[in-house]
Amino acid sequence: MILENIRLENYRNYTEVFAEFDPGVNLLVGQNAQGKTNLLEAVAFLGSGRAFRTQKSAELVKFGADFAQLEGNVFSQERQQNLKWVLFSASRPRQLYRNGAKKKTAADISGVLQTVLFCPEDLMVLKTGASARRRLADNAICQLRPNYEAALLEYNRILEQKNRILKDRHENPALLEILPEYNARLCQVGALLISYRARFFEGLGREAAEFHKSFSGGKEDFSLSYKTVSTISDPFAPVILLEQKLQEHLESHYRAELESSACLTGPHKDDFDVTLSGISLKAFGSQGQVRTAAVSLKLAQRTLMEKESGEIPVLLLDDVLSELDPSRQDFVLNQISRGQVFITSCEPGRFTKLGKTIEIEQGAIL
Repeated sequence: MILENIRLENYRNYTEVFAEFDPGVNLLVGQNAQGKTNLLEAVAFLGSGRAFRTQKSAELVKFGADFAQLEGNVFSQERQQNLKWVLFSASRPRQLYRNGAKKKTAADISGVLQTVLFCPEDLMVLKTGASARRRLADNAICQLRPNYEAALLEYNRILEQKNRILKDRHENPALLEILPEYNARLCQVGALLISYRARFFEGLGREAAEFHKSFSGGKEDFSLSYKTVSTISDPFAPVILLEQKLQEHLESHYRAELESSACLTGPHKDDFDVTLSGISLKAFGSQGQVRTAAVSLKLAQRTLMEKESGEIPVLLLDDVLSELDPSRQDFVLNQISRGQVFITSCEPGRFTKLGKTIEIEQGAIL
């Protein structure tokens, strides 16, 4: 899986730029706020339709422009392919093209350009709030399972509507009559999310344990546990059973939700925890242990995607090497000998021997 080139027009701080890439390591260098991360974000967006710094496509359009365009040529699935996105600053829907044919959703380009992003924030993801860990998992599963993204969007839409009912029922008590319908649908879709997540976390934990074993010299036992609603003891159970258990949990929280005017339980509260030799990193891990585990998780994600598709996903390292000590840098660098890699850095001479250097200044490639 190789991104051969990309063309950007009115994207973030790029007015118009064309860049060709090496099939190995591409080092994007430049001072802060020049556009290195914007280019990395564009690579990720091209293959997924998801930007890692915003959920609104309009924010990707250069200030003052009416539209932005991203286009890239990719070699994947044993053939040359072309991807193109057109984004608009107004409320007009974005447009997607694959090999010149217009497509409806990002699911229509699934597997063409898969990426794994690693940024400094990810290094401490095991110490931050649960929402960051859910986002990490959701972004990965959306690329592995296109149907998951549709279910996730549907769940969030129903959740938003349910919360609105709970808030507005003080002024309009009749709204509570339709609440059971929303709960039923929430449980149906939520059960699907839990089923997908359970299988993803099982594979992620298994692969991350292997990386961590190599990383630590076998000194620590890595274990990942998925945490969902308390009534579900087996997240691998049939979806219909998961749905029933979710319904039970919602019913037990009915009064509390009325009092708080918010949906208090469900997959939108899911989390996962990592332990090393039985000790929770979230509660007791040192900074070094947390960073080592985070690196293992990202490398494990790439391995899972490779096993699923048969191709190595493009690895995006956004200034993450500068945040690692020398031993962890060496470990990561030893893992990038295969597949295409993009690395951003503010230090032009630091990693120049790794591959092709692309110098970026004020939204232009020098």
